Amino acid sequence: MPELTAYPTVQEALFYEKLPNDKVKCSLCERRCEIPLGSKGFCKTRVNVDGKLYTLVYGDISALESRPIEIKPFFHYWPGSTALTFSTWSCNLDCVWCQNFHLSKVEPNPTKATYYPPEKIVELAILNGDIGLCASFQEPTLLSEWAVPLFKFGKENGMKYCCYVSNGYMTLEVLKALCKAGMDGLKIDIKGNSEVYRKYCGGANVERVWRNAAEAKKLGLHVEIVNLVVAGINDDEESLEWVIERHLKAVGAETPLHFTRCFPAYKFENRPTKIEILEEAYDMARENGVLYPYIGNVEGHKYENTYCPSCGEKLVKRYGYYVLKYAISRDKKCPNCGMLITFTGEYIPHSDLRI
Repeated sequence: MPELTAYPTVQEALFYEKLPNDKVKCSLCERRCEIPLGSKGFCKTRVNVDGKLYTLVYGDISALESRPIEIKPFFHYWPGSTALTFSTWSCNLDCVWCQNFHLSKVEPNPTKATYYPPEKIVELAILNGDIGLCASFQEPTLLSEWAVPLFKFGKENGMKYCCYVSNGYMTLEVLKALCKAGMDGLKIDIKGNSEVYRKYCGGANVERVWRNAAEAKKLGLHVEIVNLVVAGINDDEESLEWVIERHLKAVGAETPLHFTRCFPAYKFENRPTKIEILEEAYDMARENGVLYPYIGNVEGHKYENTYCPSCGEKLVKRYGYYVLKYAISRDKKCPNCGMLITFTGEYIPHSDLRI
């Protein structure tokens, strides 16, 4: 068997510093693991080899699919379009209700990895008729060394957008590197307050997540926030009010806020979230000034749609991840009252796509 570093998916990491005694400190995410020689970090995708940090998932793609941008969910970002969506293995959190545990709970194995160079991903996106690239399914931060050249190459070769669907726990160094490379969209999942992260997500500092959301806005990225509302965990009024308050403070009233229904998965057996609670969260968000709240994972619900915050006109009608009607003018205004509606990118009708 060749040395570990001989495999194409094993490359020296970009984000780390060397410490005494051949230890290294990873700066990929806010766990900032200090890793002894021969050991791996929390996410199991970074290993210390001879005093250098290596990523084990450079272009190691676990899933690859053309998917509508609304399914992420991005509702105000290149509506109607599809993005070539990809993932790798493992995660830097440990949520007990993980919906993609078949990917996020699996450690990478370079001896069995499928390596995709960035050029191949862009080629496949063009062949599929996709206009964007999206890292999703499990935590994309772990792919960042590979995503940096991918996004740069994609933007140079016709991709309209590049985005992450993330838990938002990357370091500012990584966020800025991705932005510089061409990432212009970031969807962040908010799990709940500090107690929720500590008890149910493997421990993490939620303040770092809100910080990254605010910084992404400052960097000019399109940001949308998703709060997975979990029965018996973060579905009480106090928790929902906290999310709304922090959302307004960190990313502003014009940033979409999705309240998403949770179904039992992985190690979690609580009942699905009551739709009435999601509706209450929606109403609370509107009353507190959020311009574009949504309900997710409830197909056909009226709060999947986009309404003008000023006059109430239905501007975008959706069913799940399909756009059935798009009435916003070309200059992104409500046709009824003229209010400027916060959308990024153009509307791409499904009929214009080769899907």
